[in-house]
Amino acid sequence: MTKLQLDVARQWVAGLFAQHGAATATARSVAAALIAAEADGLKGHGLSRIPTYVAMLKSGKIDGQAMPTLRRPRPGVALIDAACGFAYPAIDLACAELPAMARTSGIGMAGITRSSHAGAIGLHVERLAAEGLVTLFFANTPHAIAPWGGSKPVFGTNPIAFAAPVPDRAPLVIDLALSKVARGNIVAAQQKGEAIPQGWALDAEGRPTTDADAALAGTMVAMGDAKGAALALMVEVLAAALVGSHLSMDASSFLDATGPPSETGQSIIVIDPSSLGHGQFGQSMTRLAAAIESQPGARLPGQRRLAARAAAAAEGIEVANALLDQFGAV
Repeated sequence: MTKLQLDVARQWVAGLFAQHGAATATARSVAAALIAAEADGLKGHGLSRIPTYVAMLKSGKIDGQAMPTLRRPRPGVALIDAACGFAYPAIDLACAELPAMARTSGIGMAGITRSSHAGAIGLHVERLAAEGLVTLFFANTPHAIAPWGGSKPVFGTNPIAFAAPVPDRAPLVIDLALSKVARGNIVAAQQKGEAIPQGWALDAEGRPTTDADAALAGTMVAMGDAKGAALALMVEVLAAALVGSHLSMDASSFLDATGPPSETGQSIIVIDPSSLGHGQFGQSMTRLAAAIESQPGARLPGQRRLAARAAAAAEGIEVANALLDQFGAV
């Protein structure tokens, strides 16, 4: 492993994506997202994605020169076409547009279509919560979860993220996939040749497996069983049917460079707390956080992630030498 400071790592990642066909602004956007995920300890959405992303660029599954475009069909609604490029520039565009929409209307929504892997979506809602906005993010992903009682995958792991500002501290961020674990964790285990825990996934015949390859060829187990499958259906409506993207069952894989663009979708909803007129939101959030943290053993979600981020900012992140050898030393 080689230790790199965050700014050096971002420059290296942006450079390698530019060398493999991404527009300069796109390469920077992708690098920022991957390094932020890696710094937060979310390795399934960090540097482990580089080989697949580059392969997708080379094959044309992702258009590295695509520029997202935005239109406003209604005052509180934006529709963004990611144009079969990386999701991150489209998300950046949404994050730039949504705060003003929420300030004007009290609430705003951006739908992103013809998109791709959105990475660690908690990072995106955190950006908007830092603007003082309560934020929800829904993303559909290629089919991986069967409907409850069924055997063929229809839904993706379909992550949901939520963030809310808390006075005088980092926003509250909740980010979860609707499988028992994120699919990226299985990809990371596969790349390391490691087994996965029992209960994460089923093989192609519907049998429990600890083999990462068999898991990726089979289906993920829904978080909360029938309830998780119902939530995955809800996300399918919000992130795909509503915005006009591919349903999960029609989307090509995020894990390889074969097939056409995935064309998945994302929906982002932001709410300005001040628009409700009562002025108590900040006080309520402070009391809620205190009620949780005052109990021994309890903590607000995301505290380990923030600790990992602080450590990465001070010490840098470790990059596998094999990755540096494959894509060029810094």
